[in-house]
Amino acid sequence: MEDYLDWIYMGVMSAFVGGAMKKVLASHISAAPTVVAWLGVTLLVERLWFFCVPAALVLAALCLTCCLYSARTAPAPTLPVQGKAVFITGCDTGFGKAAALRLDAQGFQVFATVLDLCGEGARELQRTCSPRLTLLQVDITQPQQVQQALLDTKAKLGLRGLWGLVNNLSLMSNYRGCMEVNFFGTLNVTKTFLPLLRLAKGRIVTISSPAGEQPFPCLAAYGASKAALNLFINTLRHEMEPWGVKVSTILPSSYKTGQSSNQEYWERQYKTLIHNLSAGLLEEYGEDYTRETKDLFQRFAQLANEDLSPVVNTVSEALLSPRPLVRYYAGPGVGLMYFIYSYFPLSLSDKFLQRLFVQKKIIPRALRKENGLNGSLSLNNNNNNNNNAEKIKK
Repeated sequence: MEDYLDWIYMGVMSAFVGGAMKKVLASHISAAPTVVAWLGVTLLVERLWFFCVPAALVLAALCLTCCLYSARTAPAPTLPVQGKAVFITGCDTGFGKAAALRLDAQGFQVFATVLDLCGEGARELQRTCSPRLTLLQVDITQPQQVQQALLDTKAKLGLRGLWGLVNNLSLMSNYRGCMEVNFFGTLNVTKTFLPLLRLAKGRIVTISSPAGEQPFPCLAAYGASKAALNLFINTLRHEMEPWGVKVSTILPSSYKTGQSSNQEYWERQYKTLIHNLSAGLLEEYGEDYTRETKDLFQRFAQLANEDLSPVVNTVSEALLSPRPLVRYYAGPGVGLMYFIYSYFPLSLSDKFLQRLFVQKKIIPRALRKENGLNGSLSLNNNNNNNNNAEKIKK
């Protein structure tokens, strides 16, 4: 009886297991097409990803490049000129006069300062510009004249504020003169007109120079005044931000402005330099050394660009752009100059400036005597002789 029951139990279990196995196999067999399809889709997606994603990235990069190029080449939006007034210093010649002419033609109300109301530059502005332009005789180193210019400007503006102040500076040969005009004079004008600029939430645009940030040979006085000015302007930019006044600096390349191409001007500068040098210093340097320096400056000025439009266009952009830049590089080569100065070793950037600006051939008289050289030998020859002397000592 027990054997019979065991036989029945085994039969039932066999039937149950057999049925379960059949169901499992049937389920796997029925799912096989789904699994195969899923594997096929996965393989297809992988292949498409492998081939299409790089193409999509390239296409996206091309689209981005096109968008950036279009944004750069498209005319930048500008603010309306109507009702805006600007005050420009140093309009007798150069950047100041060119900016006054351009901004008046654009529709600005221009207040242009000159040193001489009867001078050639002032007469040209009176003859060429619209009745909106007002000429003011101002020496910016004289606080009383600057204050009078403020009163005259307020009288014309009424209750309106001043939209723009354009600080245009000059090239001078002595330290005190440079600091008086380029730093203290500009400081005085800027502080005097700040209330009107804050009222209009306007713009301060200063035409500075790379010489204020890079060590140009023989431009210590000019560069020192520009360095002081640049620091003042950059600090002012932070202080004016809560007032909504935008502050920009323009760094131009070499241009013919003012007296830079006038031979008589350079002769006067040379005579002034010789007159102010002490006898001992003149003996150490030699008159031939100072004469060569003057000739090099004059030659460099003659090769400068006569077209001032890059700087004038930049002034207009800084005044009318909804988001003006902090600094503008105006003219060919100045961007490259800053790139070399910022990222190259100082030894290379110094040589670049020396070859670009003033290529001295004559060395000071005291060094010629010390090394037993004659006046025709250049600085490079002197360096070679010094190197040879060091080798002999070793």
